[in-house]
Amino acid sequence: MDFEQSEEQQMVRDLVRDWAQAELTPTIEVRDKQQQAPVEEWQRFCELGLQGITISETYGGNPLDDISEAIIIEELARVDPSFAVFFAVHVGLCCKTIALHGSDALKQEYLSRLSGTEVGAYSLSEAGAGTDAAALACKAKLSDDGEHYILNGTKMWVTNGDSADIYVLFAKVVDHPDYGVKKHGGTTAFIVERGFEGFSVGKKEDKLGIRSSDTCSLVLEDCRVPAANVLGEVGGGFAIAMNALDNSRIGIAAQALGISQGAFEAALKYAHERETFGKPLAHHQAIGNYLADMATRIDASRLLVYRAAWAKGKHYGEGAHRHTLEASIAKLYAGDTAMWVAERAVQVLGGYGYTEEYPVARFFRDAKITQIYEGTQEVQRIVIARNLKP
Repeated sequence: MDFEQSEEQQMVRDLVRDWAQAELTPTIEVRDKQQQAPVEEWQRFCELGLQGITISETYGGNPLDDISEAIIIEELARVDPSFAVFFAVHVGLCCKTIALHGSDALKQEYLSRLSGTEVGAYSLSEAGAGTDAAALACKAKLSDDGEHYILNGTKMWVTNGDSADIYVLFAKVVDHPDYGVKKHGGTTAFIVERGFEGFSVGKKEDKLGIRSSDTCSLVLEDCRVPAANVLGEVGGGFAIAMNALDNSRIGIAAQALGISQGAFEAALKYAHERETFGKPLAHHQAIGNYLADMATRIDASRLLVYRAAWAKGKHYGEGAHRHTLEASIAKLYAGDTAMWVAERAVQVLGGYGYTEEYPVARFFRDAKITQIYEGTQEVQRIVIARNLKP
């Protein structure tokens, strides 16, 4: 058992930390207030070549190991959790899903573009199908000539919804024999482009946190999707979606870890600079205890996140057991830790922590979503319990 980062992983951490500090720090406050997606920042980020870390070199990618992926998300979230999820959805939910389930033709067409500057998104949820992912209402029907699927419905909570060029999107094929027989019967994964006929971006959500991440609805009105754009098999989409969530939960856990680290560092710095009753805040036992507990929980989160990323790599690389349990444990603990640490950071800063003058208020707002998306904490406990073997 080796707890040491590889030389490459440390280089990746240093590269992303320096870039995030230089490129994201100057604009995050304005983007957060204006709910502005980091599109310009994304273009500059792509110069690093990290947008293709889950894409084979065959399609222009720059593949890295799964722990490095978690490190990148962590370091981005340490400065800007909105940009971190922008990146995580692109590389994890979109690119990785296409890489795992796409035909050679689809991978050549779409991964080659996603390894450039085009942005990927993922669309599973609907108004009545969030936690209950099998309850999709969006329908797909094969056209008379068999060349296209015609999609109708509204998707919701789509991260990168207004910024993306390419979407992995789920709908139920009404022609499938399992449709109406099984709850998830007919669920199919499609690759949908922004420019397809009948596709439009709907309402942009006004969110509590991660406000620089655009979360939108998508409207499908007789949207024509080439039949060749089915990922995997028709009717096989639910298994693809669950697999993608296993992967993405690790990304959200890494985002939560970064939020914890960023909030902790801000609180630690303030506690050593601010003096009360003749000594720094950090030297008061109550505050020192807060800082000690924060550091401990963050370290535990990091170990769980990296273990889950390691298990994911073993699963795909060596055929080891699927990483469902490890991913849910990491997401549950890291998400709860992010919220706990961010709240304590606000407390350490006192009145200043309740203002937007310091980043801890934003970290506090951003932390909450890590307990909700990619499966709520209640769902994570269900998944964990189901995977415990006597």
